Amino acid sequence: MRSDRVFEALLTLRNRYMLCQLASKATRKFHRPNTRIQETMNLVFDRIADAERQDILSEPENVAEAQRRAA
Repeated sequence: MRSDRVFEALLTLRNRYMLCQLASKATRKFHRPNTRIQETMNLVFDRIADAERQDILSEPENVAEAQRRAA
């Protein structure tokens, strides 16, 4: 079930808002035409659950700076 995958991903990334943001962005990026979006979301949650927290939160400096300016 997807709820199990979400709870496993929450162990890696405790902030639920950040998890939703990350999952939606990753789903858009990883989704392939002619596949179910549900399968892509399951894959994303599995990847988040299997990843290390530092790997998930690291982002290039220019992206982080652009977000700071926008805020």
